Amino acid sequence: MHELSIAATIVESVLEFVEARQIGRVLRVRLAIGELTCVQPEQLKFCYESVTQETALKDSALEIESIPARVRCSSCAYEGAPKYWMESLADTPVATLQCPVCGKSTEAEQGHECAIKTIQYVS
Repeated sequence: MHELSIAATIVESVLEFVEARQIGRVLRVRLAIGELTCVQPEQLKFCYESVTQETALKDSALEIESIPARVRCSSCAYEGAPKYWMESLADTPVATLQCPVCGKSTEAEQGHECAIKTIQYVS
């Protein structure tokens, strides 16, 4: 469950921001999470709520913007959505780094993001 370590890192970063600016209360934290990170948004929100107790982030909302995966194939010049593995044990198809056109290996151009986009607060 890497969502717990991600939540802890986010909270640590936001708390550093809060302390440096002497912010009173954080209302909302907005993240950009790429499809290829395999982060489960509901699990991340649960972990975030757990680690924000007893902090300036208590009762703040966590919003997650999903960034779709995009790949580029150097073999056939395909650029776009990746091939999806449909037979995984997950509830949804899993993005792969295999070209959906020629089957060769691709490079991810988008989808690995895990970043704080905005922090809404009151002084």
